[in-house]
Amino acid sequence: MRRLLLSAALFALAACGQSEAPPPSNGAATAPAPAAQPPAAAGPSAEAIAAAVAALPAPYNEANYEAGRRVFAQCRSCHTIEAGGPNRVGPNLHGVFGREIGTMANFNYSPAVQQADFVWDAERLDHWLDNPQTFLPGNRMAFAGVRNETQRRDLIAYLMVATAAE
Repeated sequence: MRRLLLSAALFALAACGQSEAPPPSNGAATAPAPAAQPPAAAGPSAEAIAAAVAALPAPYNEANYEAGRRVFAQCRSCHTIEAGGPNRVGPNLHGVFGREIGTMANFNYSPAVQQADFVWDAERLDHWLDNPQTFLPGNRMAFAGVRNETQRRDLIAYLMVATAAE
């Protein structure tokens, strides 16, 4: 019975996130506890994200950040958004707002993008995401677009917050 209670106590401690268990009562030696792992990077809090979205210009300040994150799942196979992240089939998008088109280092852009002359802002990205081929004919982005206006708004708001250069 005592062994059953000790097992139950150990399970309860482990379930509550305790890293140390009480010593066994039978005198047996135990292996040292594994070193505690540092917590994973939590990222910004929900409150910080909500405040960042609320600070965006209209209509992006009314966007759903999580819905935008889900829409970005379509983009993840080709684009990264982390600072210093790699280029993939498409360029890294960190700091894209305010960046001149076709200037991400170490990315081989199509001639159409190389010849374009504008700076990325929400309005241009909205038109690009609606249909990349009609926005800039001859670009190599093999993506049909996000035709739903609300999904584009949410995606752009997500990118405005998630790719903001520090």
